[in-house]
Amino acid sequence: MKRFLGGFGFLNGTTYPWRTLITFVKKPHLWGYLGVPLTINFVLAMILYISGLIWGWQEIASITEQLKQNSTTIVSTVPMGISILQAVETVLQSILTILFTIVLLIIIGFVLTQFGFFLGLPWYIKLSEELERIKTGKVKNIEVGVIKDLGRALSFELNKLILLIGFGVPLLLINLIPVWGNLISSLGGITLSSTLIALDFLDAPLERRKLSFKKKLNLIKSSLPASAGFALVCLALVSIPLLNLLTIPLCVASGTLFFCDYLQEKIENK
Repeated sequence: MKRFLGGFGFLNGTTYPWRTLITFVKKPHLWGYLGVPLTINFVLAMILYISGLIWGWQEIASITEQLKQNSTTIVSTVPMGISILQAVETVLQSILTILFTIVLLIIIGFVLTQFGFFLGLPWYIKLSEELERIKTGKVKNIEVGVIKDLGRALSFELNKLILLIGFGVPLLLINLIPVWGNLISSLGGITLSSTLIALDFLDAPLERRKLSFKKKLNLIKSSLPASAGFALVCLALVSIPLLNLLTIPLCVASGTLFFCDYLQEKIENK
């Protein structure tokens, strides 16, 4: 089965969270690394989802109220205007609520991933080391000192922010173009989010080898389409409310297994 999936890079990439779950079942001691990260994720999730959804639904109510006010002038020109208008308003409100809630859940899941990953990083690093030891029998860790490690962590987050702004702002502008702009912006947004997700979930083993941000990006690019499958399935998993409390640590761990299979040999052969 593994050999069969290996011939389909994208499909193979999507299997890593499930492979990691199997590894956790076979190695129960790995769950011990997740106690603190799960607690952090739970507290963050409650804050983000409660505040985010309340704000989002208030915005939807405000938008639909504006639509009602702007559409009153149409009533007099349409036969049976009031009943038709009410039906249209109800449909529009339902569509807006569903679409806005889905987008909001994806955004909250992405934010939860960023902050939850950063706050749980010390425990994720230990988990990654243990998984690499299980997978390869050894762990490579280049020591540069606490100060340099802190500087590298800040630089990594800054580079991600630059990447987010550098591509995110143009995508927002493209979104202003009718029809095609929305499609291009949506696809671009998913690609950008997936890239940032891949950087986060693959960073533990890559950072142990003290690679530059550019090299990390190039490694993700060099492992396409498998890295795309891995990133997309992880993005989907961390966007599911409440379930992402478990899937974020699972995806972080799966990044190490993906690294061992796809990226380690590329680094060592250079």
